[in-house]
Amino acid sequence: MIEMRVAGIALDAITRSPIVLLKDSTDRRALPIYIGQDQAKSIMGALENQTPPRPLTHDLFVNLLEAWGMTLDRIIIHSLQDNTFYAILTVRHGDVKKDIDARPSDAIALALRTRSPIWVMEEVIADASIPVDRDADEAERQAFRAFVDKIRPEDFIERGGFS
Repeated sequence: MIEMRVAGIALDAITRSPIVLLKDSTDRRALPIYIGQDQAKSIMGALENQTPPRPLTHDLFVNLLEAWGMTLDRIIIHSLQDNTFYAILTVRHGDVKKDIDARPSDAIALALRTRSPIWVMEEVIADASIPVDRDADEAERQAFRAFVDKIRPEDFIERGGFS
């Protein structure tokens, strides 16, 4: 799994649909997830530390967790099937831990409000992420090629007490 953070909300240039953009810690990969208008507003509110005059749905859920002494340990975006992302909330109450199915947009809105980590399975990153820093990716490829070009068979022989 790779820990990611919310980089922001964008609008698809063609459909004008909101997209939440997750980035890894190196800012090398981004994961765009299409979301609904209401979830986009909720995520933006959390990013901007806005407190509504009355609790909205995600705020209510956080209030319920707190009232019952539960914590949101993390969220995990675990799969992508037929262009739909799937996530779980890992909720803890004392020693008891439960995984609860959730839409990624709702899970992200809750993670932001509770300052819980956002994890994404590597398979999802491989299938749906977009490169952010192509120059760094190319530099890494060139460095690896240079390393491979310099390897000699003798480099693989263990130098130890055996002759």
